[in-house]
Amino acid sequence: MFSRQNFPQLARFATVAFASLALTACGINSVPAAEENAKAKWADVQAAFQERANLIPNLQEITMSSAEQERETLEGVIQARASATRPEIQLSTEDLDDPARMAAFQQAQGELGGALARLMVTVEQYPELRSQDNFGRFMTQLEGSENRIRVAIRDYNEAVRQYNTTIRTFPDTIGANIIHGAEPMVPYEAVTQGAEVAPTLDMRSGE
Repeated sequence: MFSRQNFPQLARFATVAFASLALTACGINSVPAAEENAKAKWADVQAAFQERANLIPNLQEITMSSAEQERETLEGVIQARASATRPEIQLSTEDLDDPARMAAFQQAQGELGGALARLMVTVEQYPELRSQDNFGRFMTQLEGSENRIRVAIRDYNEAVRQYNTTIRTFPDTIGANIIHGAEPMVPYEAVTQGAEVAPTLDMRSGE
């Protein structure tokens, strides 16, 4: 049996324990919810980049009969695509807290975007190619892909911001550190501004 003298001590202990549990519980649900949201948004980023990569074979077919200079530039696009889509460069959701892995992914995507930009500048010199229906359809698809990449990256970065804020903000930071061992996620930053997307080509130019 507990004596009356021990009751205040036990009451204080129970109060502290309850308060600690309550504070920790604040991060039990909020931290994994924010993490899963960011991971879902990253899946959208990968899907958007993959969609752009899937367009490249169509571009290759369109430009095969073009001038030698353009074919050389196309070869750069093909090589950049191969680099950007190789398995070891892809990020799993477990890699989103690894700055080095994210930097490698960003670099590969930036190189592909730059190669596409150079090809589009070369294409400007060939009005007969721009006038082809299949090239016009390709550009429409590419522009749509660009927009989806922009939106996916914006949404991912916002989800990362919310997650990183959650794990650093009291009282959620208690649960983040004690229970989840949470680490900050890395936002997506283009290697050079606009490098994460191919350029928009005005199909009406030169008319």
